[in-house]
Amino acid sequence: MHDLSVIYELQHEHAVWLRRNFPDQQSYQPILGIVEELGELSHAHLKMEQGIRGDHESLFAEKVDAVGDIFIYLMSYCNANEINLESAIEDTWARVKKRDWINHPDEGGE
Repeated sequence: MHDLSVIYELQHEHAVWLRRNFPDQQSYQPILGIVEELGELSHAHLKMEQGIRGDHESLFAEKVDAVGDIFIYLMSYCNANEINLESAIEDTWARVKKRDWINHPDEGGE
């Protein structure tokens, strides 16, 4: 098992910040932020792959920023919907890591 207690702590700290800064946020609104940031991540990745609109360092920085923003919006969604993000990650990973797509390409072996 992974020690993800830092995620639990970050989610708790984020919940306090969220209540103070966005007390009227609707539970679905963070999804819109996740999608926006995923678009930014996709854009930076594509431009890096194409070798245009920025150098490797600046595009990599954009990708890192987008990943961080996605995580923050995901904490917002989880806080608004009473989901323990740490438990969700641990529980899902416990199932996913058992899949063997090499030996069971049709269903992963579940």
